[in-house]
Amino acid sequence: MYQEFYGLQEMPFNVTPDPKFLYLSPAHEEALSHLRYGIAERKGFIVLTGEVGCGKTTLCRALLNELDEERYETILILNPRISEQQLISAMLRELGEAAPKRAKADLTGRLNDALIERIHNGREIVMIIDEAQNLSFEVMEQVRLLSNLETDDQKLLQIILMGQPELRAKLQEKRLRQFRQRVLVHYDLTPLDRTQTDAYIHHRLTLCGSNGRPRFTSWALRKIFRKTHGTPRLINNLCDKSLLSAYVRNSDEVNWWDVSKAVRDIKRL
Repeated sequence: MYQEFYGLQEMPFNVTPDPKFLYLSPAHEEALSHLRYGIAERKGFIVLTGEVGCGKTTLCRALLNELDEERYETILILNPRISEQQLISAMLRELGEAAPKRAKADLTGRLNDALIERIHNGREIVMIIDEAQNLSFEVMEQVRLLSNLETDDQKLLQIILMGQPELRAKLQEKRLRQFRQRVLVHYDLTPLDRTQTDAYIHHRLTLCGSNGRPRFTSWALRKIFRKTHGTPRLINNLCDKSLLSAYVRNSDEVNWWDVSKAVRDIKRL
């Protein structure tokens, strides 16, 4: 609807974690630098935390796009509500290996062999676990034990845990002290400030071919920040509905009233 009206090449405020739309605020740039450092220096465990919708997944997708496919293989675990055996089976499947129904010890041995084979062939393996705050204690222990897999001079696996602030609290539990001691790289991703929120909105519009049309008024931008507190996913939702309101009015300008209407619409949900 409004995409054609405003002459945009694509929808600017979809909530999918498309790395093409990544806006590198100072916090996001620093977080990406931490991820790059952890992988390049083979630190083993990397933890990235942040509130819901702050851009963790988009950031990791951007990181994956940067990795040399000739050197790195990746394992993505998107469902953390699994058992220890299901975790290892999922890792084998992600590596393109058969994961027969065996005892956990046999599966771990099969995984170890698969990782060593890749290391000997000059490959490195990066595993990303999303929503890691939902991992059970038993699975976190299994992840810690997997970090013990190594050759004489390097770890077989680089592990990135992404999660909400609850993950930070979870890692403070006494029973996870061994796990916590292995986390050598950690970054807590913060929301955007007011100036960054304005720049974020302009960034996404520009990427979609906007040339000053549509335009958010200063009062509209102020209200968007006040209602979203700089959380990218919330900004996307609010901007999308605000643009629809401006389109219905046949206006090139998104104003305070359009944002207010969008806020009411979202609250009804």
